[in-house]
Amino acid sequence: MKLRIAPDKCRFVCVLILSLLTAAGASAQVNNSRVVRNPPKLRTSSKGAPVAHSLEALSTGLPTLGETVLNLNVVYTDGGIWNPATNREDRVRLRSYQGDAIDPNAPFVSPTVEVSPGDTLRITLNNQLPKDPTCTSPASVNTPHCFNGTNLHTHGLWVNPGGNGDNVLISINPGVSFQYEYKIPPDHPAGTFWYHTHRHGSTALQVSSGMAGALIVRGKRVPSATSNGDLDTLLRGTSRQPFTERIVVMQQIQYACRDDQGKIKVDPVDKSYRCDEKDVGSVEGYDQFGPPTWRNSGRYTSINGLVLPTFSGTRAGVPERWRVAHGGVRDTISLQFLELKGGARTTNGLKATDNDGFVRENCAGPPVTQYLIAADGLTLSSAIKSAITVFQPGYRWDALISFPKVGTYCVINAAAPASNVGQTAPSRQLLGFVSVETGTGVQGDPSLHVTDALIRAANQNMPASIRSKVIADLRAGMRLDSFIAHADVKDGDVTGKQTLTFNIDINQNPVQFQIDGRSYDTGRIDRVLRLGGVDEWTIKSDFVGHPFHIHVNPFQIVKILDPNGKDVSLPEEKDDFGSADGTPDPQYRSLKGVWKDTLWIKNVAPPGQSPGKYTVVVRTHYRRYIGDFVLHCHILDHEDQGMMQNVRIALPDGDGGVANPHH
Repeated sequence: MKLRIAPDKCRFVCVLILSLLTAAGASAQVNNSRVVRNPPKLRTSSKGAPVAHSLEALSTGLPTLGETVLNLNVVYTDGGIWNPATNREDRVRLRSYQGDAIDPNAPFVSPTVEVSPGDTLRITLNNQLPKDPTCTSPASVNTPHCFNGTNLHTHGLWVNPGGNGDNVLISINPGVSFQYEYKIPPDHPAGTFWYHTHRHGSTALQVSSGMAGALIVRGKRVPSATSNGDLDTLLRGTSRQPFTERIVVMQQIQYACRDDQGKIKVDPVDKSYRCDEKDVGSVEGYDQFGPPTWRNSGRYTSINGLVLPTFSGTRAGVPERWRVAHGGVRDTISLQFLELKGGARTTNGLKATDNDGFVRENCAGPPVTQYLIAADGLTLSSAIKSAITVFQPGYRWDALISFPKVGTYCVINAAAPASNVGQTAPSRQLLGFVSVETGTGVQGDPSLHVTDALIRAANQNMPASIRSKVIADLRAGMRLDSFIAHADVKDGDVTGKQTLTFNIDINQNPVQFQIDGRSYDTGRIDRVLRLGGVDEWTIKSDFVGHPFHIHVNPFQIVKILDPNGKDVSLPEEKDDFGSADGTPDPQYRSLKGVWKDTLWIKNVAPPGQSPGKYTVVVRTHYRRYIGDFVLHCHILDHEDQGMMQNVRIALPDGDGGVANPHH
């Protein structure tokens, strides 16, 4: 039987059929056996139960003083990681964080921890790794060592850094258990944070094994005329808009297989890491780190422990909330979504070196728009519209994403400027796919579409006293003023100045990783800061770029100056310094005024040439907590080898300084 279509109906029907065939052809290339799920939630330990929330607190939406008691085991985990190049799983044995039971669907991403403002979070860390001959005092503390010693860092939480709080200056050795106690203040921001191991000397090795997971602080505080609230209350699902939540942990699990002499096996042609069928991959040495080992390894950035997976269940035209964390060790990830063409070739046998060609041939533009709503767990004052989101190690971005039509989309790590980690040449890597199965799609301006979805949510979720303000803000460029956690630090608030300079001294043997000309010393306090003070920090790098991270207190970005003095953190300013083809670097755009806890400090000049140095100016205040903690480069093998400082916040002495201990 022949299908006959009337001429006046042809345009609509033909387009419909073509779109269905295209979607079917694209979807056929996707391996749906690897479907992305949110990482499993770390369940409350049977040894303790949460304290019941009061009825009064639940009715008002105010934070409650609860207690969450969890067990987290550090163990060797056996399993497999998909290798597209060989079209099979590589057997691996890796150190990992696990709950009381290993989730077989996600063995190499750590379980998600969820808490609320006002909670006390108790995590008993049980180090069940075997005794470790490297866990002795090396000649230099900055020589990688103690691969089976460990600890725990709640990256971005505003909590006490001392004692059994967020203390990364302790070592929990094999066979030892220790209970961390994080008293999360009732005024703590709700947002996307993460946790990872932080034992100096083995941080990179353990994080590269997968010892990192999402930490979500969920908020119920609705805004009022006198106080701001949590963005979670706006993004509560409605009958028309569910705001599906994707928790995404991107990792760089750089496992290798070794020969009888302990050398890493490599492919004879492209020199990528090779694991034969009976081999077991592992992360057991620092020869697996350093430029450009990640790119040369041929390994894939994994998503929630899976390689080249598919996000399913997405509906066209329905915004989703993506909470994305860069839980890897060192290389930049530039997240972008492009439509997969119909008839795209399979990814079976796809080597990492073939990725750029695959993306060029099969993934088409324009990119799906991402509306960034939070940076490092802290809600932005207004959403940032972006075609690409740059993640440096340690970054988190929350985004609203609405896929415009039914079909399959490529999730890619787009080409980034050479100044980023691992990006010595423009290349792209395929990370996975998004399968958009149903929905009506987006007609017209996608920004208006997302704004309308937020306004509908505000009408249903916001109290009458604040509803009109929230809606007016959303209409004025998707502003989120009623949900920000920190007020601007003004010029008159500043009480002191700090300067910091990263450097790698390649003229010494061994190479020295330094801050302010010195490598890390466990017994030296590098900075003493005054509780209640407000400092303006000026940060630079003398040699290549580095992500700056400081514990406890976040900072607000004042300006980011390129080597010519242009402020590239402004919304409309282009950062094109040193670009060979004039293509701007998107990562600093619209960051002026944004609060973060990790920030890329850029240097695009070759060694010894100063014109490539950027100047980053941030401000921070030191509130509530005293004690010793660290700041460091979040390229974790740099940190392990000395690019870290000890910081102390001390009580004021009443005369503008700090009080000395009196015993």
